[in-house]
Amino acid sequence: MARRPRIESAGFHHVYNRGVEKRKIFMDDKDKDKFLEIMCEVSKLYRFKIHSFCLMDNHYHLLLENSRENLSLGMRGLNSSYAKYFNKRYSRVGHLWQSRYKSWYVFDENYLFILFKYIESNPVKAKMVKKIGEYKYSLSHQILNNLLNDCTKNSFVLTWYDIKEFSYLINQKLTKKEQENIDKIHNAKIVIKDNKPIENLQNRALEEYFPNTDILSKKERNEQIVQAYEDGHTQTKIAQYLNISNVAVSKIIKRLKIKA
Repeated sequence: MARRPRIESAGFHHVYNRGVEKRKIFMDDKDKDKFLEIMCEVSKLYRFKIHSFCLMDNHYHLLLENSRENLSLGMRGLNSSYAKYFNKRYSRVGHLWQSRYKSWYVFDENYLFILFKYIESNPVKAKMVKKIGEYKYSLSHQILNNLLNDCTKNSFVLTWYDIKEFSYLINQKLTKKEQENIDKIHNAKIVIKDNKPIENLQNRALEEYFPNTDILSKKERNEQIVQAYEDGHTQTKIAQYLNISNVAVSKIIKRLKIKA
């Protein structure tokens, strides 16, 4: 099975990793404290902003933001440094992590807060605590107890909400629509266009862009050509569907994108 392509682009990423064979990667609080220490060192070195984190016994979640295309380098540093610490402390050898970490690019910043709630609610779902913010090894706990580290003090939630509003919002249950949006993030296919990651909407049929070419004006048709191309359809397929030349499609895309 082909690996999910790694998106290194600057932006927001939901990152997840767990122990080999689902074994514990944190045996006690000392391990979790060490992981946070390494996480902050790595975030400083690679200029990551940590917007959310949750350390469970056998896995972790991070919501981070990178300003350079260095996600893999940073995560390799975090995972390898912690594995070395863990193996030394417990006199073990071999892999600590089940596989390379998983990551999902957050293509729409409107989803950031529901993703924050999703990550921070892990201890609640595991019935370890009753409310978001009660679990010590989560960012919401740091925020509510004024215990922020240098690497977490720039989380977007601190600029979006005051403490009272934050406390209220994090304990509203995820709605069905919000869960669907979480699934959308995790299932989205991302492509790179003009050095920027965008959601690949190629599963949207060309008929949806050009429902009736007889009533579309030339301007409307050309705008839809650009939209279909930006959503992942190739110039060749668009040209074949509209029964025009590939060269004509290419010129339309270049002309309109230059104007934009």
